[in-house]
Amino acid sequence: MAQWTSAVGAAQLARQLQAQQPRPAGPGTRKPPAYRALADGIRLLVLEGRVPVAARLPAERELALALTVSRTTVAAAYEALRTEGFLESRRGAGSWTAVPAGNPLPARGLEPLPPETLGSLIDLGCAALPAPEPWLTRSVQGALEELPPYAHTHGDYPAGLPALRAMLAERYTARGIPTMPEQIMVTTGAMGAIDAICHLFAGRGERIAVESPSYANILQLMREAGARLVPVAMSEGLGSWDLGRWRQVLRDAAPRLAYVVADFHNPTGALADEDQRRRLVEAARAAGTVLVVDETMAELHLDDDVDMPRPVCAFDPAGSTVLTVGSASKAFWAGMRIGWVRAAPDVIRSLVAARAYADLGTPVLEQLGVNWLMRTGGWEEAVGLRRAQARENRDALVSAVRRELPEWEFEVPKGGLTLWVRTGGLSGSRLAEAGERVGVRVPSGPRFGVDGAFEGYIRLPFTVGGPVADEAASRLAAAARLVESGLGGGVEPPRTFVA
Repeated sequence: MAQWTSAVGAAQLARQLQAQQPRPAGPGTRKPPAYRALADGIRLLVLEGRVPVAARLPAERELALALTVSRTTVAAAYEALRTEGFLESRRGAGSWTAVPAGNPLPARGLEPLPPETLGSLIDLGCAALPAPEPWLTRSVQGALEELPPYAHTHGDYPAGLPALRAMLAERYTARGIPTMPEQIMVTTGAMGAIDAICHLFAGRGERIAVESPSYANILQLMREAGARLVPVAMSEGLGSWDLGRWRQVLRDAAPRLAYVVADFHNPTGALADEDQRRRLVEAARAAGTVLVVDETMAELHLDDDVDMPRPVCAFDPAGSTVLTVGSASKAFWAGMRIGWVRAAPDVIRSLVAARAYADLGTPVLEQLGVNWLMRTGGWEEAVGLRRAQARENRDALVSAVRRELPEWEFEVPKGGLTLWVRTGGLSGSRLAEAGERVGVRVPSGPRFGVDGAFEGYIRLPFTVGGPVADEAASRLAAAARLVESGLGGGVEPPRTFVA
């Protein structure tokens, strides 16, 4: 019986390996043998979760041909990985990836760390802030007061509570997009919304166009749904979309879906202007592509001079081309797992019907909490606190990184929760690995791309400020020094840091 649960093709593995930047040679060090470099590259892919554990690797001859190296080089690399515990093999079953005993399984997304680990490890992997109190407590208290009538029902509302659907429709109407409650479905977070959309519109093998880079967890969700991702490069810096590339991809690849973040893009922080939004909707409509627009960052403008453009759905108010996804998780709190979809009523009916085979509905108490916030004005107060905290953290992190790592390059976004950083020629994957050793967790650039792109980048969220931001930048600088020296020698464990 085979011990592997998935397989990685030779061409796919070769692309991921060739996208990696070579380890810099420190002073007086020699270039590692070809087999060692290959083994190290595969090990990094496994540690980052970009090649899953228990994935069958290509046969030695197949990978050698794809990489244009000798079969002896591949055989030696596989043997080194077996010795280190990252590969297991059995005659007749092939070789599959593993992790050595005692090592944690790598995460394929950007899951938050357990709170008990945060004393010794600064987590820059998850772009989420603590709840904006006292508004979380007040919203729960308000929800409890309104709960009794719902407690006498079965509690399943596949489309969402009528009161919250009406409230969300009213808020879109106030933004200049007339919306009926029948155009809203409440979901379990934005991820739940996009998962439902993918299952309805894009079956296995369907093409989905995505920004490149894009949000890592959504890319992984789409991969696991069997989608074929078609990357569309962003403009440089904070310029947002390259409309020429988008028109070409929509015309030539004819993707069933396209996923974009127009407002303070994750990870770059870019803000698409109104003309870009209009032209992308026109191009999607002409190509017959459904445009999924993620608005989870839309309320997180951090600077006073930001002139927010109209929502993308303003250029398709009926919701036949543009499906808008919103969420309480970024603007309010990640623990409030409430998201929603705005679309045409027939699309909403189809999503609701399909939901019967998934989760049946979203928790009632949390829906009541969000509705209470929006009805009483608490939402605006809480989002104001969130903006102030994110702005303070952003400014502290930017100052700390510029001081500790002046060769790293980035543009400071005017909103959102993330900084997209070019790491001065260092490998983002190696920085992520070294960061774990010195006490800072950071996601590497390839997590946000397709097939190994963005090796020279990392993403830094605005989740720490003050002395913690200073310490995070100091640990990143220590990780960079380790990478520059070839990750040689032992590393002292990180000291416990208390903010």
